[in-house]
Amino acid sequence: MNRETYHIFKQFMLSCMEDSAHDKEHVYRVLYGALEIAETENNVNYDILIAACLLHDIGRKEQFENPALCHAAVGAEKAFDFLVKNGFDREYAEQVRQCIQTHRYRKGNPPQSIEAKILFDADKLDVTGAIGIARTLIYKGIVSEPLYSMRPDGSVSDGDGDEKPSFFQEYKYKLENIYSKFYTKKAAELAKERQAAAAAFYNGLYGEVSLLHRKGRTALEEKVR
Repeated sequence: MNRETYHIFKQFMLSCMEDSAHDKEHVYRVLYGALEIAETENNVNYDILIAACLLHDIGRKEQFENPALCHAAVGAEKAFDFLVKNGFDREYAEQVRQCIQTHRYRKGNPPQSIEAKILFDADKLDVTGAIGIARTLIYKGIVSEPLYSMRPDGSVSDGDGDEKPSFFQEYKYKLENIYSKFYTKKAAELAKERQAAAAAFYNGLYGEVSLLHRKGRTALEEKVR
């Protein structure tokens, strides 16, 4: 990919990014991670990979405004239209579109090409370790969701099985389980190196708030009769 083409993609990406949990730095981390993963894979088309990484989250604004929309689907169509309108080959645009369509964390519509698998893995790497914890907390703040929920007995829920959204629920549903979801060996290795940091934060936070609530309820019962 020549520098002029890279800057065309970069400027379009920058014009679409407004979510601080999915900002341009997230895009760059995904791109840099993808390039590291790609070094260990064969027959990678870097023109497709770089474009898909740069444009993978350009549908976030639409999903944020309408949660019924899928940012991967919206972004894939926006990327395809952008590429075709700017004179890029339709086959190339279609390959980029397919990568973006399948990068989201979900059971259906898995990535097929090596470029799509690398994008998926690089994007998921940014949900691992300390980075993943920090980004999740930012996003929960944006959508006004709490750190944790309370059980009927007054104890702090660890998030496991919760239906109500919270940071603990997101950790148990997604962050804790993502380490077995990678397609490439390199991404799995990189994620494994980060896993302990995420677990330590979650366990520490859960321990602190659980202890505070237990002791606090007892103290309050003694003072309020």
